[in-house]
Amino acid sequence: MSDLFRFSGAVRRHPEVEAWFSSDAPTRRVAEHWFARLRSLGEDVRELLHDGHPTACVDDAAFAYVDAFTAHVNIGFYRGALLDDPAGLLEGSGKRMRHVKVRWGAPLDEHALQTLMVAAYQDMRAQVDAQA
Repeated sequence: MSDLFRFSGAVRRHPEVEAWFSSDAPTRRVAEHWFARLRSLGEDVRELLHDGHPTACVDDAAFAYVDAFTAHVNIGFYRGALLDDPAGLLEGSGKRMRHVKVRWGAPLDEHALQTLMVAAYQDMRAQVDAQA
């Protein structure tokens, strides 16, 4: 049995995701920046809105999401507990999921976050390939 979170409705560009980013909320602009980076990780990246959050998938398997709050943006990773995180950016204590909080005015190691994003994408690509 697969422990991957799969979505049959994931597409290259989903109109509900675009609508989510059309809000005037400033934190959604920050979330959109990071989601654009997720989109750029590979030609196989698909997306959809899941539980109200833009979610990035490798083919149909979710690997990351963004969400916007009043004071911060979360960038979450579905298999984040398995990612190497030498910069200590990941938060959470669930069995699999972890997230990074991007806070207004707080320093952020953007290189470390980009490295996590690439690792999450590559991990999911390997998982999807192994189950093919």
